[in-house]
Amino acid sequence: MGFPEGFLWGGAIAANQVEGGAREGGKGFSVADMARYKPDVDVKNYQAHNAISLDEIERAIQDGDDAYPKRRGVDFYHRYKEDIALFAEMGFKTLRLSIAWSRMFPRGEEELPNEEAVAYYLDVFKELKKYGIEPVVTLSHYEMPLDLALKYNGWTSRKMIDYFLNFVFACYSNFGEYVKYWLNFNEIDSIIRHPFTSGGIVPQLCEPGTLRQACYQGAHHQFVASAYAKMLMEKLLPDAKMGCMLTKLTTYPRTCHPEDVALTQQVNLENLFYTDVMVRGEYPKLMRKRFEQEGIRIEMREEDEEVLKDGTVDFVSFSYYMSRTESASPDADRVPGNTVTGVKNPFLPSSDWGWQIDPVGLRISLVELYDRYQVPLFVVENGMGAMDVVEADGSIHDPYRIAYFKDHFLEMEKAIDLGVEVMGYTSWAPIDLISASTNQMSKRYGFIYVDQDDEGRGTLERRRKDSFYWYKDVIASNGKSLHEENED
Repeated sequence: MGFPEGFLWGGAIAANQVEGGAREGGKGFSVADMARYKPDVDVKNYQAHNAISLDEIERAIQDGDDAYPKRRGVDFYHRYKEDIALFAEMGFKTLRLSIAWSRMFPRGEEELPNEEAVAYYLDVFKELKKYGIEPVVTLSHYEMPLDLALKYNGWTSRKMIDYFLNFVFACYSNFGEYVKYWLNFNEIDSIIRHPFTSGGIVPQLCEPGTLRQACYQGAHHQFVASAYAKMLMEKLLPDAKMGCMLTKLTTYPRTCHPEDVALTQQVNLENLFYTDVMVRGEYPKLMRKRFEQEGIRIEMREEDEEVLKDGTVDFVSFSYYMSRTESASPDADRVPGNTVTGVKNPFLPSSDWGWQIDPVGLRISLVELYDRYQVPLFVVENGMGAMDVVEADGSIHDPYRIAYFKDHFLEMEKAIDLGVEVMGYTSWAPIDLISASTNQMSKRYGFIYVDQDDEGRGTLERRRKDSFYWYKDVIASNGKSLHEENED
C-alpha cells in the first residue's frame, strides 16, 4: 500500500536547541540554559553531562554565555525565515517545533505573556503558513522557566499545573488559528532519567532518598496538566488534536533465558506506563503494585482520576533512535543510547556515539504501540548524530545518513502495510543543532549543515548536504523513490 495520501513528512526541532537569543526579546533563563558544554567528559557518559547542582546553577547564572551552547543555538531566532525557506525547498508538509515557555513567561509566574515572544512566534507561524507547512507544536520541550525550578523544585509542586495551564492558554489564544496539532510534554518518561531537564527537579532540593518519589510525583502532575490542557483545547480549539510524546525505548531480551525475558518485560512496561496513563486515562494496575512495593506514594486529589479519564490524548507520538537489549547478568556489556544504557546487541552496528542502529525496531515499535492503543501514531523524532566533513568545494557527502533514513523509512512503510495508522514522520533534526544530551554541535543530525563548531565559532552559514536532495525526492514521491532506488 505504501505511505497514505496526505502523509505528513517533515522535520523536528526544539526552541532550546535552535533559537538562541537567550537574552533577547525579554526571554528568561530556562533549565536548558543551565546546560554547560563539557568537552572533558566522555560523550557516552550521559549521567555526567546531565548532572546538576545548586552550585552549578548559580555558576551558570553568573557566567557568560560561551560555555552554554543552548543559549546561542543555531540562531533560528534571527534566521527562521531562511531556515523555513530551506524546509519548504525540501517539500516539508510539517515542522515540529516548540514554544519556549521561558520566552513566553520569563519567570513563569506572570499573568500575561511576553508581548515580544507572542509577536515572534506569530511571525514564525505566519512564515510556515506562507509555505503551506503544518506546524506540530510541543508545549513543553525542556524549556521550563528556571525560576519555577528553583522556587518550587519544578513539577514536584502541584502549583506547576496552574502555571503551565496559564502558558497553554496563552499559546492556544494567540496561535490556535495556525496550529492544529499539539503535543503536551516531550519524552515525558524522561523525567525519571534527567529530572532537572525534563521536570525542573533539582536533586539537592529533594529529601535524601526521595528523588525517585519526586520524579513520579512530578510525572503525575504532568499527567494532570496534560489532561486539563486537552480539556481546555476542546473548549477553545475544537478542531485541534492533542498528542502525547514518548521516548520509545524498545528493549529485547539479550538471550532467551527466562530471567532475561522477565526483566525485559518489566523494563518495557515501565516505558509504556506513561502513555498508558495519557491514552487510557488511568494508572495501570501493575504500575500501582510496583509503586506499592517500592514505597512510592503518589499524592492525588480526589478529582485527579476523573480528570485523567476526561482528558485523554487523541494520538501517540514518539521518538525512536535505537533499540537496546536487557540481561539479568551483572556482567553484561552495556552501551549508551538516547540518555539510557542497554546491553550491547551483537547483531547491530553502532553510531559514533555508541547508539545501536536498528531500523527493524521502528517497525516493531509501531506495531506494538498501535496494537496496544489503537490510536493514530506519529513518529516525531528519528535520526542519527554523525561527524560530517565539508569538502573543499563546500559540499557535504553523507551517504551514512541517507542509508540510515532509507532503512527506517522502508521499515515504517512495512508497518503501515500491516495496518498501522501512521500520521506522519518528522526527522530529528532537519538542520544541525545543539545536542540535547552532550551540548555538542559536532554531533550533526541535519540535512542542512550549519557552520558552527562546539565552541560556537563559525559563520552560521547554511549548506545543503547530499541528504537534503535525497529527502526532497522522498517527500515529493511520497516514499515511492525508495523503491526506485531498490530497483536501480
